[in-house]
Amino acid sequence: MIRLTLPCNIREKSLPAGGCSGWLQPILMSLSDDQVRRIARLARIAVTPGEARQVEERLNRMLGLIDQLRAVDTAGIEPMAHPLDAQLGAGQRLRADQVVETDRHELYQSVAPATQDGLYLVPKVIE
Repeated sequence: MIRLTLPCNIREKSLPAGGCSGWLQPILMSLSDDQVRRIARLARIAVTPGEARQVEERLNRMLGLIDQLRAVDTAGIEPMAHPLDAQLGAGQRLRADQVVETDRHELYQSVAPATQDGLYLVPKVIE
């Protein structure tokens, strides 16, 4: 396994307060050139040798983000099925399940050229 380090952004306005020190995050998961080529072949994506390095860097950055997420202590945090569960306490507020419109089935069928047993009759299209 290759151990890489993500450097902080070079642009001064995007540096954290206190500069770049302490902001470098090691990537525990990373991919080799062979693994990138294999993934590209399995995904049926044509990757040239020049593009392979860029793809490898992007994939390794994504894996670095996954490492950062895995490093977060989630002990005692209950998983939620939907993000609105956290905002609405008892869950999502839903309207009452009740009929609010009248049945207008017969009204709609009264203007149809042909109906039978509550169904619309249409001319046969395929012989």
